[in-house]
Amino acid sequence: MRGGTPSTEDFGQRLRFLRARAGLSQEALSHAAGVSVRALADMERGRTRGPQRRTVEALAEALGLDGDEASGLEASAAHGRPRPRPVESPAEGPCVPVPLALPRDIQDFTARDTALARLLDLAQDAGASRPVVTVVAGQPGLGKTAFAVHAAHRLAPHFPDGQLALDLHGMDTEPTTPRDALARLLSAMGVTDAAIPAGTDDRANLWRSLAAGRRLLLLLDNATDETQVGPLLPVAGPSLTIVTSRQALAGLTSVHRCDLALLRREEAVELLTRIVGPERVRAEAQAARDLADLCGYLPLAVRIAGQRLLSRPHERLGKLVARLAAEGRRLDGLQAGSLQVRAAFALSYRQLSADSRTFLRRAALAAGADFSPETGALLAGLSYERAVACAEELTDAGLLQSDPTAERYRFHDLLRLYAAEQVEAEDGPEARAAALDRTTEWMLRRATAAALHFDVEHDRTAPSGDPDPDTAPTGREEARAWLEAERAQWLAALRRADDTGRHRQVLDTAKAMHWFSDRTQHWEQWVEVFRRSADSARALGSRREEAAHLNYLAWAHNLCVHDPRSALVSADAALVAARDSEDGLQEGWALGYGAGALHRLGRTEEARTRLRAAARCLASQGSPHARLAELTILNSLGTLLRQIGRPAEALDIHRRSEQICRAGVPGRTDELIALYHAVARQQIGNDLAALERWPEAEPPLRQALASFETAQMPAWTEQARLDLGLVLRAMGHPEARQTLIAARDALAALRSPRQDEAAAALAALDRTTTDR
Repeated sequence: MRGGTPSTEDFGQRLRFLRARAGLSQEALSHAAGVSVRALADMERGRTRGPQRRTVEALAEALGLDGDEASGLEASAAHGRPRPRPVESPAEGPCVPVPLALPRDIQDFTARDTALARLLDLAQDAGASRPVVTVVAGQPGLGKTAFAVHAAHRLAPHFPDGQLALDLHGMDTEPTTPRDALARLLSAMGVTDAAIPAGTDDRANLWRSLAAGRRLLLLLDNATDETQVGPLLPVAGPSLTIVTSRQALAGLTSVHRCDLALLRREEAVELLTRIVGPERVRAEAQAARDLADLCGYLPLAVRIAGQRLLSRPHERLGKLVARLAAEGRRLDGLQAGSLQVRAAFALSYRQLSADSRTFLRRAALAAGADFSPETGALLAGLSYERAVACAEELTDAGLLQSDPTAERYRFHDLLRLYAAEQVEAEDGPEARAAALDRTTEWMLRRATAAALHFDVEHDRTAPSGDPDPDTAPTGREEARAWLEAERAQWLAALRRADDTGRHRQVLDTAKAMHWFSDRTQHWEQWVEVFRRSADSARALGSRREEAAHLNYLAWAHNLCVHDPRSALVSADAALVAARDSEDGLQEGWALGYGAGALHRLGRTEEARTRLRAAARCLASQGSPHARLAELTILNSLGTLLRQIGRPAEALDIHRRSEQICRAGVPGRTDELIALYHAVARQQIGNDLAALERWPEAEPPLRQALASFETAQMPAWTEQARLDLGLVLRAMGHPEARQTLIAARDALAALRSPRQDEAAAALAALDRTTTDR
């Protein structure tokens, strides 16, 4: 020593001597220098032998050192800093590891501006006592590594003490162990092999002590789980760690999350443009958009398509679009050299448990955009509880996307294609057919039981026939919710039952759906439901049932898809079948549905003749069914009379309908009759409007609207709202504009032909207001 000061080779002793001389505690010096107490203690104990120059300058200033003493402190720190180690040539022996440099950045990196800005904010927040960790997670192919590398290069100036990147090989059969990862990190920090501790915990402690005093950026790519990552995270110091993983790593605490989403369509086109050049994209702008769509806006898929086109400068984008348009060839087309979408998915698939692999591939057989764990359980042959666990595992692995509000899941389009390939490869046709048959049987039984909640003739005391009574919908609201959520599934089940000859099951399901269809007449698939049920009745040789289901089909053509020509064909066929089977009720319905089609085709006189014939046919019958049918026919007849300029006659007929409703129909509930009464009131309001008796027209229309809203019948509700809006406009009522706007928007959403009428009424109201 000189003058009692430790030699320059022992930084820790020197720092401790200078702090004691200045009369400062570790806490006081920590506060003054902006260095954590833990980092300061590690320096004085010799665990951190060579802090960075900026840290030494802060300590010297806090200690009040003069120029010579400050230089001496820096010299002792420099002595302890790691020095570059020579790399031996192959002839001299094995290579010594080099620092873990960042991988090369991608020059055509596109989008992710918001996520990058968030990381920049986090980098600026990093302080001595708050190292920042962010986890970048998501499904295969989202470009997590590309994003993390690009972000690291952008953030590098904020971390002058170094940037380290380490691939943890999370998708390999043997991922990097925490012990081996720590050895690489310590080696990159200049710790000699001989000085690296043997145990994982000791390595982690040494790594954290070295990182604590440095402003480091650490990229841990392709992590497998929390156990692998935890020991590698700094616990103190101004560092930023970016972890990428296909797993959610939900067990990591005190971390920020960056869940990358799919690209937007315009971003996908921009990425394609940066790869192949703006000239080719401008020349085939629509093909570029189509290509983005076929890639599902997945960055990896878009990049592969771009790289493939880049390697074939004379190939048109449209050619690749045509190839990818065939689902069976899409994954084959999405490969360029070693880049393959299929391979990216396979890496994750191989990591799954056996049950989760089964669940994933069988779920690809589900119909519709999403599916429930119930459907997944049926297809995979698993219990419901096990299916939920598999769905959660797949969500954490980024292979399924969970609905934000409901317990439902969906695939990315390309991943669904991959999963479907695995069904063919691993299950074969027999297992696939068995899964679909099992699901079909269960779905149709549940759908039938749910639909019967709306059937006014169903005996509520009878067994429901639901395949799992413990989980069955218990009322109309639950039944409606299930039928709407599982619409694609039970319709697919109906198709399979029809295609495989289970005609009685098709008929029973369609019959149960009849009353429910009235409440959801904006669903176009009712045409398919009742076409298949009519075909099933014909296959079973039941003319009576064929007449009934052809009538349902005529109704669907008339009101669901607004195709009166097809409706007339179905109604005429129903009329023949009804007369063959001597079914007066179905004869009356067939005449009525045919009249509705003729009216829509402009054949008014023929329509009026059929309606009067239908009314006579039904009036001669005494059953409750005939009374309800008669109410419908009378309302239709009155509507036709009003539309041909005879509103007074129409009003008389609709008053007659109202009288029947007031008297009630034996064996039918008040709730059901209230709906028929609402229809009569709506028509009475329209008749009074046609007679320009505006104030009288308003109350029955409001009553009808309220009834339809209570019954949750949107197609009926919005037409009544439009009728009310027209009356309010004629009266100059202040509610007119808002009522018409609501009707226009809702009718457009329902694809109703009356949306144009609502728009025209609103435009006329605006012109009147402007003129004033």
